[in-house]
Amino acid sequence: MRTLPVLVYDGDCGFCTASVGAARRRLHPSCEFVAWQSADLGSLGVSQERAAYELLWVTPGGDVHGGAQAVAKLLLNSGRAWGVLGAVLTLAPVRWIAHGLYRIIAINRSRLPGGTAACAVPTEGPARPDAPKQGVTSADPSSARGHGDPV
Repeated sequence: MRTLPVLVYDGDCGFCTASVGAARRRLHPSCEFVAWQSADLGSLGVSQERAAYELLWVTPGGDVHGGAQAVAKLLLNSGRAWGVLGAVLTLAPVRWIAHGLYRIIAINRSRLPGGTAACAVPTEGPARPDAPKQGVTSADPSSARGHGDPV
């Protein structure tokens, strides 16, 4: 069983890889970092579709937090002033704003510094098990046990 949380990111995206490198250098979190392309996603309880869609924070107990909430968990784990910022990102309505900003950045990451065509991300997330079945997709790609950004 894992003892540390795992941050799952897109290792093919230059922007994502640079962001993770900056987080390692500046935040010094107590977690593992793994590119989803080389991760055993099944053991993490994460689908490839979800890992390609957003940054994920997987707790040792198997809870999955995605998008801006994954960033919040990373900041909380880093302690000091970063932890305060992480806590603020979990509060409504700040988390709703953070979700919107995260989606804008994720959708446009191929245009950001370090971004390439490989950084392109699907604009719609994976369907949730409890999502409506009539062609309506959810902006919240949470799995049954996961905690993504709010809709």
